[in-house]
Amino acid sequence: MIALLQRVSQARVDIAGQTVGAIAHGLLVLVCAEPDDTEAVGQKLLSKILKLRVFSDEAGKMNRSVQDVGGGLLIVSQFTLAADTRSGNRPGFTGAAAPVLGEALYDRFVALAREQHPQVATGRFGADMQVHLVNDGPVTIPITIR
Repeated sequence: MIALLQRVSQARVDIAGQTVGAIAHGLLVLVCAEPDDTEAVGQKLLSKILKLRVFSDEAGKMNRSVQDVGGGLLIVSQFTLAADTRSGNRPGFTGAAAPVLGEALYDRFVALAREQHPQVATGRFGADMQVHLVNDGPVTIPITIR
């Protein structure tokens, strides 16, 4: 699985003018399933995200996790993270899981996140979403788990 984390002071997802998910400070998690991914891969990715120390401590060092600071998670599916741009000018997306598998893995990832973290909001798989965020730092971290 591929994830792109952005530390945010606020973020929300709108669909057709309606807000479907929002958090105050925390992590915006853009996530993409790949064809060989499993629930175990999703759990490993989630564990990494929940423990990743990207929030500042009293000394200003990135030494705290989203759990340590009581931040939210806004989880948004984004198959374009698997874009292949090696040739031509139009990206290919064969590196992303097929929609049925991608949605199942996304739904399970969200369910696991809700079991392990108190504040989880989401977008909607396959929807045309507008993602609004204020990146705090800016801090943007890519993660790939295989």
